[in-house]
Amino acid sequence: MTRKSHTSRLAGHALVEALIAQGVTCVFGVPGESYLAVLDGFHEHREHGIRFIACRQEGGAAFMAEAQGKLSGRPGICFVTRGPGATNASIGLHTAFQDSTPMILFIGQVASDQRDREAFQELDYRQMFGPGTLGFAKWVGEVQDADRLPEYVARAFHTALQGRPGPVVLVLPEDMLTQMTAAPVLPRVQAAQSYPSPAALAELRDRLLAAQRPLVIAGGGGWTAESCAALQAFAEGWQLPVGCAFRFQDLFDNAHPLYAGDVGIAINPKLAQRIREADLVIALGPRLGEMTTGGYTLLQAPRPAQTLVHLHAGAEELGRVYAADQMINASMSCAAQALASLQAPESVAWGAWARQANADYQGNLLPQAVSPLDMAEVVKTLGRRLPEGTVFTNGAGNYSGWLHRFHRYTGLQRYGRSQLAPTSGAMGYGLPAAVAAALLQQSPRPQADAGHRLPPEGEPRAWDGPAPEDRWVVNIAGDGDFLMNGQELATATGYGARRLICVVVDNGTYGTIRMHQEREYPGRVSGSDLYNPDFAALALAYGWRSARVERTEDFEPALQAAMAAPEQPTLIHLRLSSDVSTSRSSLSAIRIAAEQRLAASKS
Repeated sequence: MTRKSHTSRLAGHALVEALIAQGVTCVFGVPGESYLAVLDGFHEHREHGIRFIACRQEGGAAFMAEAQGKLSGRPGICFVTRGPGATNASIGLHTAFQDSTPMILFIGQVASDQRDREAFQELDYRQMFGPGTLGFAKWVGEVQDADRLPEYVARAFHTALQGRPGPVVLVLPEDMLTQMTAAPVLPRVQAAQSYPSPAALAELRDRLLAAQRPLVIAGGGGWTAESCAALQAFAEGWQLPVGCAFRFQDLFDNAHPLYAGDVGIAINPKLAQRIREADLVIALGPRLGEMTTGGYTLLQAPRPAQTLVHLHAGAEELGRVYAADQMINASMSCAAQALASLQAPESVAWGAWARQANADYQGNLLPQAVSPLDMAEVVKTLGRRLPEGTVFTNGAGNYSGWLHRFHRYTGLQRYGRSQLAPTSGAMGYGLPAAVAAALLQQSPRPQADAGHRLPPEGEPRAWDGPAPEDRWVVNIAGDGDFLMNGQELATATGYGARRLICVVVDNGTYGTIRMHQEREYPGRVSGSDLYNPDFAALALAYGWRSARVERTEDFEPALQAAMAAPEQPTLIHLRLSSDVSTSRSSLSAIRIAAEQRLAASKS
């Protein structure tokens, strides 16, 4: 860098230097007067390749940082101002917590001499986001001394990465950031890894040898391309069927003959029954939350009928919900490698079981044709036309069921993660995540010098693999979901996002809520209808290309046109009937079934 790390400079500048030392090249945020010294630090060190992406709302910025953490395996970085900025960003923080994604949220704070007076936009973030508040942050720190700022930053990276990955909050008093400090930045953080013990592996092997109907469920944070390759080797050695936890479908090659499908919302009924019938479930990384366990019914809490082996990076997670028969505390990168080396027998008793699990998955890919616009065919067309390694993003809503059911994730070992979706069920996630994914592949590498070395070879980073600039990014959004952060179209345009497509599924309703209404209160619609704009025209106003599609046969030409213009983002507006509800049923069918059920209960 132009100055030595021991030279006195503004603490705000030292913070940017600390981020550069951690290999950060891109941060997301909404600017605020509470951290002007940090913004000046980004300007000061712009020649080192670090960029501040100014977003249009803090919720969108936090979602972008969460996506950055998923893709890179390193903490995604978000900056927001105090009060309203922090509260807006809380949705991304909650998503990172439930998804086990490393992330650091930096919040500007009122000056130290104004604290505890309910000063302008003042909040107590330790009370708001503290570890005692379920589901927000692993740690909340507030930096009072500028000389300790590099220490706090290093601790934030350690905490976000180690054990169960997750979000951290660092609070930055405005006056602290304008103080001068000569404190040196600290070295790049490497997460401590934990391996399964030989005794634990031997016990797990004995359980496998005694099983007749085993099944692996993979999920959670901390996975790398290498650990996913090791998971595949373990499955192949033991001929184990593998299901992927809710919205972790890209952890195992969906085209592999041992893939059993996704274990989440709208699960294949045959896969749900297979989990119930399994005599050994190896949960490799997931928390085993409500969505993956079918409301804690596929695996009964707290004591499942199946033999349960739970491997997780966070010791505090083991035994928290399920009293597993065997609990192994290990990082996913280490656990998968250890399992891959587990000596398998020459033959196993469950070969037919594994083959049928894959056959059930294949059968679930056969939809019933729907006119005039078939969402299953839309998703299959995306998979057929776009190159391997394309990143798919979505938020929350019934529309995501088509993507989960019909898209096949492959190429992880070559390209890294390709599914960005919130296990927290946060609406509005998909578009910001897609914008971040598109912008991150344009982010330059940091320049190395004596104080700021480059990431070591082989360490996980965003966009691993050949020709990362060739990766496309596709967001599939519902109409209600899209408008929660639709303004981030401007961020994509302003920063030159390329190879980016947004598909808006518009059926004029909050589809999930309408589905539940028809199931519980058939024909009594309230609060779930939507008045939507012309999404294609809206995209044009933001500088995007756009197309409107109302028939299945018109979708592929619109997609081809978007791919022929990679330098400009494209939005494709799909118009559907409100009766199109899920990948398995229509609203009218759900209503009729509910009416019949109510009539039967009264007779």
